[in-house]
Amino acid sequence: MRIDLPLAVASFVLALSGPVFAGPGEDLAAAQKCSKCHTAKTTKKGPSWASVAEKYAGKADASDKLFVYLKTGGKMSDDDDHKKVEATDADIKALVAVVLASR
Repeated sequence: MRIDLPLAVASFVLALSGPVFAGPGEDLAAAQKCSKCHTAKTTKKGPSWASVAEKYAGKADASDKLFVYLKTGGKMSDDDDHKKVEATDADIKALVAVVLASR
């Protein structure tokens, strides 16, 4: 059996690069510029998605609460309100799923 080395290397690199297509939650996060304040694992201006997921871990109403917060633009601090996420309910629910899976 002959192995084509350049093809094998290219396939390996592509496999390590992660998913080629983002899902609707990731697409919405990019479109809404969530990364301006949030990252998956580290705190920026806002909490990391992982810390949000940890906060809601084990709570039955986690998805519903986070959905309402994103849809209505909840209170962040005395000076700031979280931006309302302008999208379909299905897309916001997909974003909530991505955030809660970031633990």
